Amino acid sequence: MARTDDIAPADADVLAGLDPEQREAVLNVRGPVCLLAGAGTGKTRTITHRIAHAVRTGEVPAGQLLAVTFTARAAGEMRTRLRALGVGAVQARTFHAAALRQLRYFAPRVLGGPMPPLVDNKLRLVGQAATRCRLGTDRATLRDLAAEVEWAKATLTGPQDYVAAADVKGRTPPVAGATVADVYAAYEEIKSRAGVLDFEDLLLVTAAAVEEHHDVAEEMRARYRHFVVDEYQDVSPLQQRLLDAWLGGRHDVCVVGDVNQTIYSFAGASPDYLLDFARRHPATVVVRLERDYRSTPQVVELANAIAAQSGRPAARLRLVGQRPPGPEPSYREYPDEPAEAAAVAAACRALVDGGTPASEIAVLYRVNAQSESYERSLAEAGVPYVLRGGERFFDRPEVREAMVLLRGGSHAVSPGTPLVEATRAVLSSARWAPDAPPPGGAARERWESLAAVVQVGEELAAADPQAGLGDLVAELEQRASAQHAPTVQGVTLASLHAAKGLEWDAVFIVGIADGTLPIQHATTDEQVAEERRLLYVGVTRAREHLALSWSLTRTPGGRRSRRRSRFLQGLAPETRRPTSRSARTPRPELDPAAAALFERLRAWRSTQSAEQKVPAYVVFADATLAAVAEARPRSIPELAALPGVGPRKLELYGSALLDLLRDND
Repeated sequence: MARTDDIAPADADVLAGLDPEQREAVLNVRGPVCLLAGAGTGKTRTITHRIAHAVRTGEVPAGQLLAVTFTARAAGEMRTRLRALGVGAVQARTFHAAALRQLRYFAPRVLGGPMPPLVDNKLRLVGQAATRCRLGTDRATLRDLAAEVEWAKATLTGPQDYVAAADVKGRTPPVAGATVADVYAAYEEIKSRAGVLDFEDLLLVTAAAVEEHHDVAEEMRARYRHFVVDEYQDVSPLQQRLLDAWLGGRHDVCVVGDVNQTIYSFAGASPDYLLDFARRHPATVVVRLERDYRSTPQVVELANAIAAQSGRPAARLRLVGQRPPGPEPSYREYPDEPAEAAAVAAACRALVDGGTPASEIAVLYRVNAQSESYERSLAEAGVPYVLRGGERFFDRPEVREAMVLLRGGSHAVSPGTPLVEATRAVLSSARWAPDAPPPGGAARERWESLAAVVQVGEELAAADPQAGLGDLVAELEQRASAQHAPTVQGVTLASLHAAKGLEWDAVFIVGIADGTLPIQHATTDEQVAEERRLLYVGVTRAREHLALSWSLTRTPGGRRSRRRSRFLQGLAPETRRPTSRSARTPRPELDPAAAALFERLRAWRSTQSAEQKVPAYVVFADATLAAVAEARPRSIPELAALPGVGPRKLELYGSALLDLLRDND
């Protein structure tokens, strides 16, 4: 370790501005180092400055250091920072990119010729394997079978061991475990006969090349003598095997991670390698980064409280907020999902109107099917949005298929059939049933998307009992049109998984109810613990504003049987379930004149909803009507300035609403 007084003047800028723990990590440039880095603690800054310091001081030649991480985006950010620090010759790659480069070079020696072609998508070969095993080949099932193959290979599990390994991990495969094993074996045989490799093979074959070929091992280990591994809590047994092959028993490696952010166990990731690193590498220097520069102390306090429930006290980091105090996180309970979405959209509009860029706001949810309500509510509020890590709701193949079926079904269903019954009957031809969702991630997402279509039918039927399938199709087309306006920058809609590694000024975490977070199919203690870590990741994305919410039922008027998530037990203040009156009136503090106007506005809204055949909240939320009653706008610009009034609503209702206000004078 270099002493402070040994630092060369040319290297002083690398150490400038580091806190004591970051500095300690940077100065330890040799030997095994375990950097436990919490969310917002300057992890990337620390490891890039550590690399720069090691190279600039001559401790580590730039060409002999390999930094690996898990995403191309993270690797690209690392390379950008290293170039800015004057050490652009250091390689920063994903595990797969590093293996690809190495295998292309060594293939003539270890494979007897050029590297075989790579399969960029498993579905075609998995489909052939499924057909051989007499299975259906719908896309959702194939995606889930491919995910099981990927998990098995990432955990170094062969076809013959799949059933036992899946049982131990509590996995719920899309078909019987023995059938998955048969498909897996058939897939490997088909792939071998085709002479191609998949992405897991890249790591397997590269590791085997180093393990089994002495000359390859010597050349590889002479080339790379020092390693940095980012996001080490997400390493899989397969990736660890490759890292061990690279190291060859040496200990010049720095690993960086946070067990509180392990959220990819379903894909084979294991935090055990991070937890056991010091035992496997004697004389490890452990540095804990716990100063959080991202979030306010109020957000940090909540994150710590969630992490304290994790049951891993030895590895748990306790963050210490470094920013000035900010607002307390808010907790909101809503009567139903549309009310929750409308309130969140109104809050986003208020933030944007108050000067917060839309790109600095995020709405995070557990499953992608939840996006539809927020896409619609944000569009109605005139707030631009972008989806991250998923398709817009009405762009999803299963939703497009459902709309085609419903359009055709409107001519086939017997007249007088209740809308919800008719909708379910039509979608049954798309293999959808209203019971529990099927196993498998892709199949479950498809089921949830179709369930959301049924929910639209339930909402429409509640507003207009005489509505039919033609009305539902018109409603879906109207929503699709409203939600498909092109946007450049906007509020981010993302799943909690897709939010990893990102941050925003304001974050709304929605749908925090048992059955959604934790997800219903999380049944083992390990799976529930991972769901809790997902909430932790979501909370730590917020810099200043953080809002957590849940709803008591899916549709307006439904039985309010949901419970807020068990993860909020002891964290959120006890909330009183709103009565029907308190749910309708968001601002009981209105003065008498405004309160009377508010009731007239609600009556006007009821008429509009009946004429338009849409639920009342689709016209205007109660919070928006209360704002109108208070402000009494006289013109379209004044009306447009209020939260919850977007361009679409101005077009539909603006003139009529202003006429009503003038009549009230």
